[in-house]
Amino acid sequence: MTSEWRSRDGRIGVLTGAGISTDSGIPDFRGPRGVWTKDPIAELLSTYDSYLADPELRQRAWLARRDNPAWQARPNAAHVALAELAQAGRAVTIITQNIDRLHQQAGSPADRVIEIHGNMFEVVCVECDYQTTMAATLDRVAAGEADPPCPQCGGVLKSATVMFGQQMDRRTMLKAALAAQTSAIFLAIGSSLQVEPAASMCAVAVENGADLVIVNNEATPYDSMATELVREPIGAAVPRLVAEILAARG
Repeated sequence: MTSEWRSRDGRIGVLTGAGISTDSGIPDFRGPRGVWTKDPIAELLSTYDSYLADPELRQRAWLARRDNPAWQARPNAAHVALAELAQAGRAVTIITQNIDRLHQQAGSPADRVIEIHGNMFEVVCVECDYQTTMAATLDRVAAGEADPPCPQCGGVLKSATVMFGQQMDRRTMLKAALAAQTSAIFLAIGSSLQVEPAASMCAVAVENGADLVIVNNEATPYDSMATELVREPIGAAVPRLVAEILAARG
C-alpha cells in the first residue's frame, strides 16, 4: 500500500464508528465482545418499531440509557489525535456514527462534527416537538416513572438518536455527503462499514477522488476501495497517522 496520500493537500474527511470509543470503555456492537454479539435481544432496544410497540422494551431501554458506560467515558488518544488536525489548521470534518460526543470533548470543533445518528444527551417526543435533556428524563425514571411519557402530549419519548428503521435526518446526511465529496483524504476509523447509508460515505469519497484509509481490526465491505488498510489498534494507529499527516505538511 502506498503512503503518498499522507502528503495530499485539501480537506480531510473522517468517518468514525463504535470502535474508536472502545478504549474509552464503551463497548462496540458487532465485534467479538460487542453488545449485540453478547446479547442479540439488546439490538431490539435500538429498533424503532419494536420500541414504539412494546412498553416493556421501552422500560428496559430507559434503564440501559441510565447505565450507559458513556456517561463516565472520557476521550482517548484517537479522539485527541483527530482534534489535533483541526487545531493544526487542517480543514477536517468528522462524520460520526457515535452518540457519545467524545470528539467534541476531545477538542474537535462542534461545527466540524456531524452526528449522523444523533446524540444520547437529549430526549425527543415521537409525536410532537417536545425536547428536553436526557438528565431531566432520567430523573423522572429515578423518581419511579419506568416509561416516562411526553409531558406535553402524552406521547412516547426516546433519546435523540436515530434507531434502526427510523428515517435519517435529510439535512444531516446531505452535510455528510458533501464532506465526503470534497475530501482529499478520507479516514474510516473503527466502523464495521456494514450500516448504510453511513458506510457509503467511503464510496462517495473515493468516487470523487479521495484516498480512502480504513482503520479497523476486521475486514470491511469497503476494503477493496482503500488506498491503505490499517489493522493495528486504533489507539495507536490514529495518533501515528495524524502525526504523519501533519509532518508531511510541515
